[in-house]
Amino acid sequence: MRYLFSTGLVAAISAGISLLRGTRQEPITWRSALSWVSWGITMALAVGATVDMRRARRGARVDADSPQSIKKSKKAQRLQFRSQKALADAQDHAGDRRR
Repeated sequence: MRYLFSTGLVAAISAGISLLRGTRQEPITWRSALSWVSWGITMALAVGATVDMRRARRGARVDADSPQSIKKSKKAQRLQFRSQKALADAQDHAGDRRR
């Protein structure tokens, strides 16, 4: 249920409703067809982002081109840096005790 109300999906659905109202009584032109293609791409990207968020939250593998994988790799780098720093601090502290 949480993923159904994500910002991207809500925006894509509201844009689709607005586009439907705007093109309901007009003849089909290349501009209206292009608008629908654009909306379809927007909807596909919103659904893909929602799927990636769900996979990342469950710990499953996320594609490398997803923004969720970038967040995951940055988090892993931060954790690695912190653990290395804590290890170095512990070694320095142990060296100070020996003296």
